[in-house]
Amino acid sequence: MTVYLLFVALGFYLASTCLFFLALFLPRPKFERSGQLFLLGGFAVHLVSLVLRYIQAGYAPVTSFHEALSFLSLCIAGFFIYLKRSYQIRALGGIILPVLSALLLWSLAYPTAIKPLPPALDSWLLPVHVLFSFLGNAVFIVTFFVSILYLVVDREIKKKKGLALSGRLPSLETLDRVNYRCMSYGFPFLTAGIVTGSIWAGIAWKSYWSWDPKETWSLITWIVYAILIHNRLTLGWRGRKTAYMMILGFLAIVMTFVGVNFLLKGLHSYV
Repeated sequence: MTVYLLFVALGFYLASTCLFFLALFLPRPKFERSGQLFLLGGFAVHLVSLVLRYIQAGYAPVTSFHEALSFLSLCIAGFFIYLKRSYQIRALGGIILPVLSALLLWSLAYPTAIKPLPPALDSWLLPVHVLFSFLGNAVFIVTFFVSILYLVVDREIKKKKGLALSGRLPSLETLDRVNYRCMSYGFPFLTAGIVTGSIWAGIAWKSYWSWDPKETWSLITWIVYAILIHNRLTLGWRGRKTAYMMILGFLAIVMTFVGVNFLLKGLHSYV
């Protein structure tokens, strides 16, 4: 049942993607409004699927690669919905929606059966740690695409060429503000994810830090964003410098979330 609901959610997300694209090239309010409604519908169905899987499994459904990818795409959708209420970032809808749709589709390529929870994961800290970590990742994934869009617009301006869609793209100032807003949300989530994970490790394995590959790469990711925030607040980093560091941070997230599971086996590898 939950898998069927994921396919329904995927259909909503794909419809929303098409409508956001139409809103970008054919600036009619009805396309953007319809895209937003399909996005909200997809998010609602996706959330119901997660709740039903939680009821069936009896634990937070984030312990397999299928569940992790599905939950990450849900977090991205939720944060984008929140962010879009504050900023006119229509162009990002045509970028973010295909990404979260691809993540959800990728999740469906993996086994979806519910398995017994390993004893080491049987803790109330499982949903707490995972929620903070995934929200931090989702925020910074969105920020990665904001940064890419910033660099594209900035390059065209410096070449004194107007983008065909320039009137429908956010300004550089808006994109930079979005980046800063995302930093202010993503970094605390990421920090809380590492702290709760360390506490959990101390309880489960009697060691707060074991330099497991995912722990190590999580720390590297945290350091990248800590440097970015420090330099923005003390050195006044703006614009391209922020965008480039956001891209570097995104690469660290990809290595932490995906690379570790396929290249570096450890305690946090999904099965």
